[in-house]
Amino acid sequence: MHKIKKILSGLFLLCTINVAAQTIDTNQAYEIHTLNGLAMDNQESVDAGSKIFISKRVPGKESQIWQFVPIEKDIYCIVSPLSQQAIDNGGNGAMERSVLQWSSDLNNANQQWKIEQHPNGYYIFTSVANGYNLGFPDAGLIGEPIFQLKPDTQQPNQQWMLVKSNVKVKNQPLKTSSNNDWENQHIFAINKEDGHATFIPFANLEEMKADPAYRHPWKRTHSSRYLLLNGNWKFNWAKQPEDRPKNFYRTNYDVSKWDEIPVPSNWEMLGYGTPIYTNITYPFRNNPPFIQGQRGYTVEKDEPNAVGSYRHEFTLPAEWTDKEIFIHFDGVYSAMYLWINGKKVGYSQGANNDARFNITDYVRSGKNQLAVEVYRWSDGSYLEDQDMFRLSGIHRDVYLVATPKVQLRDLHLTSMLSPRYDKAELHVKSKIKNHGKTISNASVRISLLDETGKQLKQFCTETGTVNTGKEVIINSKGSIRDPKLWSAETPYLYTVNVELLDDKGRVTEATTQQYGFRHIEIRNNKVYINGMLTLFKGANRHDIHPQYGKAVPVESMVEDILLFKQYNLNTIRTSHYPNDPKMYGLYDYYGLYVMDEADQECHGNMSLTDNPTWEAAFVDRAVRMVERDKNHPSVIFWSLGNESGGGCNIIAEYKAVRAIDDRPIHYEGMNDQADIDSRMYPSIESMIEQDKEPRNKPYFLCEYAHAMGNAVGNLEEYWDYIEYHSNRMIGGCIWDWVDQAINKPGETKDRVYFGGSFGDAPNDNDFCCNGLVTADRRVTPKLQEVKKVYQYISFRMNDKNSVELHNRYTAHNLTHFNLHYSLEKDGKIIKEEEFGLPDCKPTERRTIHVPLERYLTDDNAEYFVNFEVKLKHDCVWASAGHVVATEQFALNEKANQPIEITAATSGNEELKAYEEERRYVRFKNKACEISFDMSTGELIGLRYGEQEVLHRQQGPKFNWYRSINNDFRNWTNTTIKLQNFEWEIAEDKKSARVVTELEAVVGKTNIPHTIVYTIYGNGAIDIEAKFKTGADFNLPRLALQTSLNPTLDKLTWFGRGPIENYQDRKNAAYVGVYSSTVEDMREHYTRAQTMGGRCDTRWLTLTDNKGKGIKITAYGTFDFSALHYTDRELWQVKYGHNLENIRRNEVVLNLDCVQRGIGNASCGPGPRPKYEIKKDSEYKYAFRIEAIK
Repeated sequence: MHKIKKILSGLFLLCTINVAAQTIDTNQAYEIHTLNGLAMDNQESVDAGSKIFISKRVPGKESQIWQFVPIEKDIYCIVSPLSQQAIDNGGNGAMERSVLQWSSDLNNANQQWKIEQHPNGYYIFTSVANGYNLGFPDAGLIGEPIFQLKPDTQQPNQQWMLVKSNVKVKNQPLKTSSNNDWENQHIFAINKEDGHATFIPFANLEEMKADPAYRHPWKRTHSSRYLLLNGNWKFNWAKQPEDRPKNFYRTNYDVSKWDEIPVPSNWEMLGYGTPIYTNITYPFRNNPPFIQGQRGYTVEKDEPNAVGSYRHEFTLPAEWTDKEIFIHFDGVYSAMYLWINGKKVGYSQGANNDARFNITDYVRSGKNQLAVEVYRWSDGSYLEDQDMFRLSGIHRDVYLVATPKVQLRDLHLTSMLSPRYDKAELHVKSKIKNHGKTISNASVRISLLDETGKQLKQFCTETGTVNTGKEVIINSKGSIRDPKLWSAETPYLYTVNVELLDDKGRVTEATTQQYGFRHIEIRNNKVYINGMLTLFKGANRHDIHPQYGKAVPVESMVEDILLFKQYNLNTIRTSHYPNDPKMYGLYDYYGLYVMDEADQECHGNMSLTDNPTWEAAFVDRAVRMVERDKNHPSVIFWSLGNESGGGCNIIAEYKAVRAIDDRPIHYEGMNDQADIDSRMYPSIESMIEQDKEPRNKPYFLCEYAHAMGNAVGNLEEYWDYIEYHSNRMIGGCIWDWVDQAINKPGETKDRVYFGGSFGDAPNDNDFCCNGLVTADRRVTPKLQEVKKVYQYISFRMNDKNSVELHNRYTAHNLTHFNLHYSLEKDGKIIKEEEFGLPDCKPTERRTIHVPLERYLTDDNAEYFVNFEVKLKHDCVWASAGHVVATEQFALNEKANQPIEITAATSGNEELKAYEEERRYVRFKNKACEISFDMSTGELIGLRYGEQEVLHRQQGPKFNWYRSINNDFRNWTNTTIKLQNFEWEIAEDKKSARVVTELEAVVGKTNIPHTIVYTIYGNGAIDIEAKFKTGADFNLPRLALQTSLNPTLDKLTWFGRGPIENYQDRKNAAYVGVYSSTVEDMREHYTRAQTMGGRCDTRWLTLTDNKGKGIKITAYGTFDFSALHYTDRELWQVKYGHNLENIRRNEVVLNLDCVQRGIGNASCGPGPRPKYEIKKDSEYKYAFRIEAIK
């Protein structure tokens, strides 16, 4: 035996550390941190009653600075130097509720906190008034409000750390008054029309039926009563109101030298001003309703409040001379004034609600001049604090419509279905407004047509007298038998044509609506659509496009909806504002359930929600949403807004919405004032606990499974409970659909950026990149996992010759589908078949005969059967053959391991072993040469014939590093100490054994590990590695990493694939044999991070263009990644579009013994316990490397 032993010796000092209680220095400023490093933050609010949050720590941020004012021993008042207000428990006694900031008063017991430090350094803050502790919800998410909680000092969410700060808060004078409309919460509309349903007027029925938008309302209409104003407008950008061209609206003002800008667009996307991404923090001083600079922010000097001045000319059609003329803006960020021909028309706020103005008295025949002045920030911006890029300008369509003097101003369609759904009664409420002379009579004619255009019903109702300037409401109804019902699965749409007739029976105006009959019911704490229990499997979606910002093209809208449908999502939450009105026509047509959300979020200052002076502004946003979208069958829920806390304004919103429509109302911030309970990002345990609460309403996860970067672990566990075990859960919407990443003007479309990339301040970096698809709508493995978990057919193998299918659709019979199955032996198909499925109605089960057992003849092989359910026929969202559901079953159990090598094995020749320079040991024969560095214990050479496998002597070496958004890690240098090195050669010289005992030191964490190499004379090497974790272990992986010859860039593996997968996100990745190149193993994460994992691998080959290389075979299985990047480089390069800058020629191969699950901890819970790496444990794995010649 040849042995080299490294003995480490040193001097160990035994010392006792006394942790004395840290004295709070009342002259010192502090940051107050959670145990995971989030900071207590009042978000710059100076308002009494504002909530306080836990936020990402930002060095130097003044709203995260606190001072402790002593009252008596260990009792303090905690004051923000910025707002000069104290943390107050709200005064409602011993109950769990959010705390707030209030005018500091040392005699107020609600502001007195007993502070106790525990031996391990954390602090407990206890209210003197009621004994409750300062804490936060158990999820500990960025943006969560601070609560007072029932005391439990062992809970981390009640434990705080104090960090001294040298920041000197300089109080800026607060703006206290303004004469500006855009700094006045009471003024959000001047001369603006009331809200109404989306429809286009036509001259008559014949013109309407020939129109491209007839039955397809997202298409561009050619109505003679419609004039689109989109296009290039003259444009001037000023960084602040004082610099704007104040008289630009005058008809003689020369704008010939101005730039041109496309309308719709966001001006920042075209290089005017700075895109700002922030989640909660307002981009200006938090001093509502005023817009004021904040030190260090973009608004401080560069762009205090940018103003865009737009000019455009249009020619009024000659036939409109006797008509009432309206101009319509579908969306403008954030506030706008309008002039026509030099005359001021009105003012509007509400960036995602439409604004309509009657301009009849302002226009003239022929050419007209339009002027619009848009302010980036207004008091309305306090209610538009959504987690998004803050972009500005006219971002949706602008058009004119002409109506007769007696006009159809609004339509409201509702229906009643009989208990057996065999009769439907259509109700039409028409609002007729007279802008001309009093008329004695007119009438409204309603026609109901099926999808083929066949008229099923027609009914007519007279208006009676309609006086000048008055509006009358006309109620009409008609019924049909055996209606076809609308649902997301069967989105059957009827056409409702509405004609307005004068007293002589002549048509003066016509319009149309697509309408679906469907019934929504809350029963037994669940939601039923058309009598069928319905689960809402959804995602949140922002309006965003990488090139156009919030001016999303119709083509992108359609692409999103098709992807939703094709990947089994049936629900969309319009987070957190109404979408472009064209989207709702698409939702109706393709079939999606919609939670339509009001453009209302004051996350950074929730006190506004309980401030009565803001009530009208809150209510206006909700009412305009409902009025616009009320006729769409796809809208199942109204949502009153997002993350704004509770208060009187939410109650007012609820009442106003309920007065218009009876659909269920959602609002997560005040569940008691909503028809369904809702929550964000609970752990599974917390979700189950809330589901079991005795509350008489359904329970919905409006946001969960935060899909930031490499994410969406644990999804199966959520849905196993929701779908099969819950009491009142109805589903949830993943956060979120698409990465909110955008291009920079002038750069290529493949380069996308997130917060901070534009010099924007404040910013929340890449917290906007949470998409199931990338910014350019590239499908990710996350979305494929969602498709699998959300699918509507489940499978169960009864035996090896039959499978049971459970139809979990609510409308589809399985006769709509074909079943394809394939039997694989060691990854190769040996039998497959496809056939139509038998009759199986929703909720039913069918057993299908699949003769497999006769083919299971080889005990040394692994057999899997793969099932695919496919569309039998084309439909509007996919072609025949599209796969809607899949499953894989293992049909036998076989221990995977390489073939045993003995002295008699062919090619197993004698090895020559020798040492060089007292440092290296080499094992060599004609087949191979294998070398070790005895000073480090590393394998440094592996040559088969003329091919060196290793790149620059980088053999298997311990790797702990992985960094993803859910589990980001700062790189810590790793020291690997050799404890022992031994080698010996067998007597027959046909094998050798090398043992290396090592200890990796990562910061303060030690990982002892042993690697044993068994080398055979045919060149094969068996490698067995053992790792030990200690009590302080907190690393994300235990792996061996090696660098391989750059030519070995073709790989094939037998394991899970073909997509990226991890132990808690592998449902959509089936075991099979897959091939790729190393280059194609990369993913397209906007924020570069660890990627490319593949699980449960039996064997892996890496070869060159001639097919030569290596095969790695597991004893059992291993997980691996093979890339041209190291994990450290991926995290440090930051941008996914810069990977070429760090690309290595060599292949970086990681073979994982165990890797922590990916979870959803970027905003939500981490991995489930079974996917964690346990402390005080031993992990081991083994594999063989051999040549492919």
